[in-house]
Amino acid sequence: MSSAYESYGLSSRVAEIPENQIARIADLARNDPEVIKLWIGEGDLPTPGFINQAAERALQDGETRYTYSQGLPQLREALARYHQRHWNVAVDPSRFCITVGGMNALMLSLQMILEPGDEVITPTPAWPNSLEAIRILGGVNVTVGYEFDAGGGMSLPLDRLFGAVTPRTRAIFINSPSNPTGWKMSREEMFQLRDFCRERRLWIIADEVYAHFVYDDAGVAPSFLEICTADDRLIVTNTFSKNWCMTGWRAGWAIVPEGLGGLLSNLGQYNTTSIPTFIQHACVTALDQGDDFIRYQVERCRASRQVLVEGLSRLPHVSVFAPQGTFYLFFRLDGVSGESFEIARHILEQAKVGIAPGSAFGNGGEGYMRICFAIDPALAQQALERLTPCLIALGTLSKSA
Repeated sequence: MSSAYESYGLSSRVAEIPENQIARIADLARNDPEVIKLWIGEGDLPTPGFINQAAERALQDGETRYTYSQGLPQLREALARYHQRHWNVAVDPSRFCITVGGMNALMLSLQMILEPGDEVITPTPAWPNSLEAIRILGGVNVTVGYEFDAGGGMSLPLDRLFGAVTPRTRAIFINSPSNPTGWKMSREEMFQLRDFCRERRLWIIADEVYAHFVYDDAGVAPSFLEICTADDRLIVTNTFSKNWCMTGWRAGWAIVPEGLGGLLSNLGQYNTTSIPTFIQHACVTALDQGDDFIRYQVERCRASRQVLVEGLSRLPHVSVFAPQGTFYLFFRLDGVSGESFEIARHILEQAKVGIAPGSAFGNGGEGYMRICFAIDPALAQQALERLTPCLIALGTLSKSA
């Protein structure tokens, strides 16, 4: 990277972007049919047929031209119905902006609020893309670690989060439920954060992608939309990828304060113009007809979660934190020497199971591994059977070393 940077006179920000460790692991065995691939955050189910058929109908109807950069009006209206149905909140369709996936929603949102040198506070370990987006745009990452306890619990100390604020702080980024940890912010914590940010005129950027993937009786994770008003400094980002197995469709949305929809969509106009029109028609169908599919996915994940949590908890040298939400299991290897990337590589080679190294998720991630369990429970059992002897051997080798 450094030689290319010098030869071509590239932006220093480009030269400083680290290689994505999850992609590095995946690239080692993407095409190996023997590997159980649990490294990337996507389920093993195809996009439901009723969504595909909606896209096909739109193509046949000629819905292939440019459209509104903010998104089709009927799609923004469908999103309003979706939020009313699941969170009992009334969000005006003018506040929704349709984006090229959740990552584009986050990038545009950061472009809208950040000046170079502005600080964004993020709890870590965190999704690496969010951290790098801040840095690419000239922002400064300030991280606050989750606290893990011996009993398998996890918390975010709000006193430390609030204590990290400086005069340069512009926003606090909250991903709840959290990738990779599975932590979920409580409603009371949301109230405290909202009041703190209101007092200091800070932005909250809330990534609520995994809101349906929760394992208590609530049905959905609480949303900042439930406790904030239309003029609060709140941006919510989301995606169609997880709920409806549409990772390759690249469709997402952002919800911005009242009056800012045009500003964010104008940024999008100079970035991607819009997402394909026929895909937006399919997204309307996903929102209006896809609730049963979401419930099916969540129950499937619940069963796979149980298989892996119970199985890995029985192993020596493994500390498991049962996730409150998402479809990730973030576990620690106690007393096992070596960097987590090399351990993930070893597990890939020896057990034929692809998992993500904890070091990919920033501060506090080293020594951990992340498994995606959005898979059939039988496949989760097969992965557990492969992992068990490999993890036991790793612990034994480290103890004897």
